[in-house]
Amino acid sequence: MSKLEIVFADNLEYLRDLPPESIDLIYIDPPFNTGKTQSRTRIRAVRDENGDRRGFMGRLYRTEKLGTSGYADFFDDFTAFIEPRLRESFRVLKSSGSLFFHIDCREVHYCKVLLDGIFGRESFINEIIWAYDYGARSKKRWPAKHDNILWYAKDAGNYTFNLDESDRIPYMAPGLVGPDKAARGKTPTDVWWHTIVSTSGREKTGYPTQKPRGIIDRIVKVHSNPGDQLLDFFAGSGTFGESALEFGRNCILVDKNEEALRVMAQRFAGADSVEWSGWNP
Repeated sequence: MSKLEIVFADNLEYLRDLPPESIDLIYIDPPFNTGKTQSRTRIRAVRDENGDRRGFMGRLYRTEKLGTSGYADFFDDFTAFIEPRLRESFRVLKSSGSLFFHIDCREVHYCKVLLDGIFGRESFINEIIWAYDYGARSKKRWPAKHDNILWYAKDAGNYTFNLDESDRIPYMAPGLVGPDKAARGKTPTDVWWHTIVSTSGREKTGYPTQKPRGIIDRIVKVHSNPGDQLLDFFAGSGTFGESALEFGRNCILVDKNEEALRVMAQRFAGADSVEWSGWNP
């Protein structure tokens, strides 16, 4: 049975204690250095003929605020903050292991140059663009509606890539490929179209910057094998760990934000295969 370990610790100190070449797959979604306080307000919509918002088929709903969570997302020198953690990532990855580094357009170019220096330019495999369509529309520039995910393999000639395990996506012009291919769909490219986590959806935990299972599941299924050891040391709401458990992988989640630990405690309540370290849920 797969196991999930949730650790309350400084991630750099924790990484330095891990043995070399002990991890098969690392996914991290660090703070994006936006210079702002990232926050999310959890709400509930209740049917009310005098409500303040309009929903499906024009029905009126009243908004009830359930709570707010957040964290400060700014660094004087983001590169100096992330570099030692990426160097430790390289050390703890197995020779066939991969790193998926989730970032946005503000820092991705600096981070790619940094990772080229740590892993080697030949170990850069893909820049995945996660494209979504939600939120405000700027009238001063094209609205930014994507994140960047950099994929580096420790060994560019030996890494896990189980493409047959990937979900399939619809053809944009199904009439051009025939009914059988259209029904089967096609494998994704390096542009992944997927909506964000809905504010009222089943996945929503209320944690800021939570990523959708569809994105994380694709990484877990294609880039690791059952029984592998996975690691996310910016764990947040624990989505990577939830996906790992579902697909039979072992996973370590590390975070030093107590709000993240509280969200994960609720998310994994009652799960027998979860162990806690440094924090009592």
